[in-house]
Amino acid sequence: MLSFVEEILLLLLDDTEGQFVEIPVAAFNVVVAGAALMDLALRNRIDSDLEHLLVIDPTPTGDEILDRVLAQAAAALEELGVTEWVDRIAGDAEAYKRLALDRLVARGVLRAVGSRWLSVFRTRRYPVVDDREPREVKARLRELVLGDEIPDARDIVLICLVDACLLFGLVLGPGELKAAAPRIEQLRKMDLIGQAVATAVREIRLMIQSAGLGGLVEHI
Repeated sequence: MLSFVEEILLLLLDDTEGQFVEIPVAAFNVVVAGAALMDLALRNRIDSDLEHLLVIDPTPTGDEILDRVLAQAAAALEELGVTEWVDRIAGDAEAYKRLALDRLVARGVLRAVGSRWLSVFRTRRYPVVDDREPREVKARLRELVLGDEIPDARDIVLICLVDACLLFGLVLGPGELKAAAPRIEQLRKMDLIGQAVATAVREIRLMIQSAGLGGLVEHI
């Protein structure tokens, strides 16, 4: 099973060109951080309430990305809220994206084309080799938001992440998106970490728009 970090990266990729959908760098990092925290929550390593995020089991998961995030949270000397932890982990999101992409390449889902230059200018692309997993993720999302099926915890997490990135437009047509909006809003309110991620992404987008910094987008 793919991790949430891997799933969100696949959804952000153009299937043929291997380029990522343009999204503010800071917003992309926040979503990656939130995805890692959500995975840890589903594995019963962390829990959260309205005020704090707590480590309830520091046992490593065997996933390098998640274990680095878990170790960071377990070593914290102060209790922080979900939003503060999302911001803190987002600082390392670039490394986590690289690890996730390398894993997808090793698994044969993607292939790497080109070369990496400086971190501010990248030429590497990641065309999809095996599109089965991206198609399954998109099909599942359509079923969830256009139907009345009761989603499980993992489904709710994925909906939160996709909504935070404004990616439902890649899964649904304009009419479908409008019809599904109330259900998407209802479902994403069911996860505290998802709410924190969505709020942080909205704030980043508003900051960029007000400052006229529309060019600050992610090109991996």
